[in-house]
Amino acid sequence: MRGDGMTMRLVDALYIEAMVLADETRSYFDGPGRAERDALAPIARVTFTCESLKVTTRLMHIIAWLLTRRAVAAGEISECEARDPSRRPGQIADAGAGDLASLPDAAQALVLASDDLYRRICRLDAELDQPAPASPARGLIARLENAF
Repeated sequence: MRGDGMTMRLVDALYIEAMVLADETRSYFDGPGRAERDALAPIARVTFTCESLKVTTRLMHIIAWLLTRRAVAAGEISECEARDPSRRPGQIADAGAGDLASLPDAAQALVLASDDLYRRICRLDAELDQPAPASPARGLIARLENAF
């Protein structure tokens, strides 16, 4: 999957997944997550708050990257502009297993889901820097075009 081969169907599917996850995250942290956080020990409350911020940050990076890919597909920005480091996913620290264990199950699920989606986006972003694979069919077409 290279810059010119990324399909809008994939970007749209990931965008929908990210928006659903963002809505679930907001609903949880603004609702039942507050009560669950308040029931935790003080150090676990700090961990809960830090992890909720990381989830939100991951989702912002994901959505921004997907919007950038949509802008490239729509011709609003160039591929070169999209490859600017400011438009690429940033580095976000993972949660430690011990940290996650202190969180309520719903919070753990959101942390893991956002981390999984973020890693997939980072893999797709890294693939954009790889050269397109040589296609035997395209090579044949190029040789035919050059022959005539």
